[in-house]
Amino acid sequence: MNFDLTPEQDQLRDAVRALGRRYGHSYFVSKAKSGQHTTELWHEAGRLGYLGVNIPTEYGGGGGGITELALVCEELAAAGCPLLLLVVSPAIAATVINKHGTEEQRKKHLPGLADGSQKIVFAITEPDAGSNFHRLATVARRDGDDWLLSGRKIYISGVDEAGHVLVVARTEDSSTGKLKPALFIVPTDAPGLEKSKLDMEILSPENQFLLFLDDVRLPADALVGESLDAGLPALFAGLNPERITVAAMGAGTGRYAIEKASDYTATRKVWGGRSIGSHQGVAHPLAHAAVQVELARLMIHKAATLYDAGRDLEAGISGNMAKYAAGEAAALAVDTAVQALGGAGMTTEYGVATLLGAVRAGRIAPVSREMILNFVAQHVLGQDKSY
Repeated sequence: MNFDLTPEQDQLRDAVRALGRRYGHSYFVSKAKSGQHTTELWHEAGRLGYLGVNIPTEYGGGGGGITELALVCEELAAAGCPLLLLVVSPAIAATVINKHGTEEQRKKHLPGLADGSQKIVFAITEPDAGSNFHRLATVARRDGDDWLLSGRKIYISGVDEAGHVLVVARTEDSSTGKLKPALFIVPTDAPGLEKSKLDMEILSPENQFLLFLDDVRLPADALVGESLDAGLPALFAGLNPERITVAAMGAGTGRYAIEKASDYTATRKVWGGRSIGSHQGVAHPLAHAAVQVELARLMIHKAATLYDAGRDLEAGISGNMAKYAAGEAAALAVDTAVQALGGAGMTTEYGVATLLGAVRAGRIAPVSREMILNFVAQHVLGQDKSY
């Protein structure tokens, strides 16, 4: 059992940390409040190779795994720049296309995903079905050699920044007549695809959208994989990387909040010349939050290691646990930091309350804490399925 990063991973972590700190949380907040995107940071991260660390070298990537991408997500978040599209584009879309796409799809999309010139977002959640793919109402039907896609998707991140969206739909299996999942790479400017921005109480440079697909016509090669049989494996291929990188982003955010609060409480003096951090009522909650974040980081490391070793079932359990632990730890860390800073904690200047909405959302998305507990109860504790 080895808890140490490789020298290459250490170098990656240090380099990403330096990049994130050059931009910092004030950059992130200014972009979010002005309705802009973190374009400069994204492009520089792409140019330096950080966006494609998990993409094979033959397609312009770094040849690493989800462990390396999790490091990128965590360190940028620890610098105050939690980039949600790292989860959506390199973690989900690139993994799905690399593992289950055709060679033509890999050649077409992976180099752009690796260097940051292309973004592909992900659309599974629906207004009525949530993310339960068994109840998805978005359907794809054949029309000659083409596909026609119709349905609605909700809470789809970054559609306004992306050239394509990876849409999860259901198709009819000609051999059984049953509906089965399939994934399609859909241009965001395709006729029949409309987007409506959702107003969210989250300070983020990445926007959320409701998508309407009205007989969106797609060529045969928009289907991910060689046949419909690729649909279910392709769908599941993106779930573990999603959970692991979301968890890494949460852990990084928790580290950022604790660092900000610790710096403040170590120097703030109001009672007899002693720092407020010398009082256990201030120090212990911060220490407790730090313990929870570090425990989450251990589970993230375990999940990423299992995933990169090809142990998908074990990675699924650890990935869900990591996402749960990091979501709880990040929310605790940010709330504790706000409390430790008092009134200053609610100001934009000190940069912790600006993360309250995001870490609260991290306990809901991309899978809620309750659904993770259902998963653990069923698959770890051997309980009957509760839903």
